[in-house]
Amino acid sequence: MIFLKLYVTQKFGLLIEFFAVLWYTICSMSKTNLIHARTCVYNVNYHIVWSVKYRRKVLNSTIEKRLKEILLDVAKEKGFTIVEMEVSEMDHIHLFVTSHPKLSISYIVKMMKGISGRLLMREYPALKEKLWKGELWNPSYYVETIGSVSEENINRYIQNQEKGE
Repeated sequence: MIFLKLYVTQKFGLLIEFFAVLWYTICSMSKTNLIHARTCVYNVNYHIVWSVKYRRKVLNSTIEKRLKEILLDVAKEKGFTIVEMEVSEMDHIHLFVTSHPKLSISYIVKMMKGISGRLLMREYPALKEKLWKGELWNPSYYVETIGSVSEENINRYIQNQEKGE
């Protein structure tokens, strides 16, 4: 490490030193976050939120428990993992999901909302009284990617890349 630091400061200055710090940060992050697949190593995480149609407060403790069971089953069947989930204010749900890069976020949300909505409406007919047209979920959702390296560090790293001329 001392040789690398000497070489860095003498030959390439701050650019390589920054790269060394970034590389150290990436390598030192918890190895348990990295998932090894056949063709890639990844750490793809999403924070997903969606709400009940018309923000009706229908997700009582019984429905919440069943919803969580359904979502865990869907995740297992479709090949992604729900790390954390919580129903909030009886009208929306927050999820922390990790998945293989081949699964699109729109596919993940479509599977979770579609299957859970259909099953809950079938199992709890009283929901239809509070919701019109038999639709449990609002058609939209919020998603944010979650990473272990800050956006600021990645931007700085990319901006400091040398032009290979």
